[in-house]
Amino acid sequence: MSEYEYGRVTQEIIDRLNEIAPRRVYTGDEINDDFTHDEMSIYGKAKPEAVVEPLTTEEAAAVMKLCNEHKIPVTPSGARTGLVGGAVSIHGGIILSITKMNKILGYDKENFVVTIQPGVLLNDLAEDAEKQGLLYPPDPGEKFATVGGNVATNAGGMRAVKYGTTRDYVRAMTVVLPTGEIVKLGATVSKTSSGYSLLNLMIGSEGTLGVITELTLKLIPQPKAVISLIIPYETLEDCIATVPQFFMNHLHPQALEFMEKDVVMDTEKFLGKKVYPKEMEGVEVGAYLLATFDGDSEEQLEDIIEAASEVVLEAGAIDVLVADTPALKRDA
Repeated sequence: MSEYEYGRVTQEIIDRLNEIAPRRVYTGDEINDDFTHDEMSIYGKAKPEAVVEPLTTEEAAAVMKLCNEHKIPVTPSGARTGLVGGAVSIHGGIILSITKMNKILGYDKENFVVTIQPGVLLNDLAEDAEKQGLLYPPDPGEKFATVGGNVATNAGGMRAVKYGTTRDYVRAMTVVLPTGEIVKLGATVSKTSSGYSLLNLMIGSEGTLGVITELTLKLIPQPKAVISLIIPYETLEDCIATVPQFFMNHLHPQALEFMEKDVVMDTEKFLGKKVYPKEMEGVEVGAYLLATFDGDSEEQLEDIIEAASEVVLEAGAIDVLVADTPALKRDA
C-alpha cells in the first residue's frame, strides 16, 4: 500500500487517542527526535504524526482498533536500539511505544518462567532473574533494548551457541492484532499441542503482524561458575576452524565471539586504552576468540578450561589468556 492510501492523523483522532491514553499522546514539537530513527539512522529517518505510550494491553488494543478503522499506519516501537530502521514510521501515522509497559509481573519458579510486559529492558530482566537464582539465557549485544523488541526481532547474542536465541525462550505471549483484537498464544508449560505455531509466527515478525503486550519467558537455574578466555590466533581462518573442535571434544561454551585484529584496534582507539596483545611469542596476532564457559562449580570449570586449552593449542592458538574467573568476579 503506498503512502497516499493511508489515512491521516486529524485533530479528532488525536482527541480520541488522548481519551485512550491521557497525557501520553505526543504531536508536533512534543515528539522527541529519538522517535524519528533508530540507532542506524542512515537506513531511514521519518517523523510520525503522533506518538502514543500505552500502559496496558487494553489501551494498545483501543489504539490499534481506532487506527484500523481510519487506515492510519501504526509502527510499534521499543527502545529503538535496532540497526535496520524497523521502528521508523516511513508512512507517517502513529508510533506505538511500549517503553512505559515495563513491569516484571511475576515468577513461576515451579515452571521456571517469568511473565513481563514488553518494555522491560533486557538488562533489568537479567539482573532481576539473577536475584532469584535464575538465568534468562538470551544475551543480545544491546543490554538496554526492550525484551519485547528482542522477541519481535528474534535477537540472538553470544550465548546462542549453547542456549539458543530469543525464540527458544518464549513460552507464551499476549498480542494485539491490527484490528484491535487481543489474542493469547502459547502456554506456560514446556509441552503443549496447539495446532498452528502462531507463537513462532509472531516471534521475529518485527511488529508487522501485531503488537506484543505481555510475555511469558523460560528461565534456567543460574550457573554457579562462569569463566571467559581470550584466545589469540595468527589468522582468522584458524580461529574460526577451532569452534567445531570444542563440540567434537564434548566442550560446550556458553558464548563465542570472533574478533579480527583491525576491529580490536579500532575499538581500543575509540576507548583510549589497550586491552589485547598484538604480538605474542614473536607471532603477530591476527584474530581473537572470546570463549565463555559455565559450570556447576569452580572445580568443574578448571577441568573444562584445561581441556579447552589443549583443544585450541592443538588447533593453532598462540596462547590462552584468562579474561576473568569466578574469584575475580567476586572481588570486583
